[in-house]
Amino acid sequence: MSIINEALAPCSKCGQKHKITIYKSVNVADNPELKDKVRDGSLFLWECPHCGQMNLAKYEILYHDPALKLMVWLIPQGEISETQMQAITMHTKAMGGYMLRRVNDMGSLMEKVLVRDAGLNDVVLEMCKYVTKLEMVQKIVDQEKKDAFMASVFHFYKADDEAITFMYGQDGQMLGVNVGMNVYQDCDGILERNPQMKPADGFERIDAEWLASRLA
Repeated sequence: MSIINEALAPCSKCGQKHKITIYKSVNVADNPELKDKVRDGSLFLWECPHCGQMNLAKYEILYHDPALKLMVWLIPQGEISETQMQAITMHTKAMGGYMLRRVNDMGSLMEKVLVRDAGLNDVVLEMCKYVTKLEMVQKIVDQEKKDAFMASVFHFYKADDEAITFMYGQDGQMLGVNVGMNVYQDCDGILERNPQMKPADGFERIDAEWLASRLA
């Protein structure tokens, strides 16, 4: 079930503190209306009743989608209770087939949900992002710009039968790049041939840093 609490939060503009609703856990089987709020990030936004400022609430939350067997643990401070994590990991093992992920920010939580909803594998997508960057960076001449581009973060935006769209920031703008599904299939094949790339059991953090550690 979803666990809902209240907390005091200061407005980022006027500084006044107000009671806001926070979700320690979200089970979209019990509260399907919360899924879209996670997908678009509105679950974490609150408006200051004093000055009207929109604020972003940063808090720990466990997202659970039983139908898609997905659990994502958002931990903004990067710390996690090992005992609690092991208990949930063992519980989901008993149910079988769960994908467990750990993220540090709201955007990453949104991405994990979107990826699972699209029926895609986030590990394969990280490889897709990497090979796409390698191809695109060849067109950049300046080394400093090359390094900046490789350090940019690609985010999954959408997918259809023919292509996957990633979004990334460059020079203060959000740009998009389409990647053919054949690239996804090729990356899936690479991972199948390299079992050391398989995520460990438990709430693994799958991102560009994780992939780099496996490729080193």
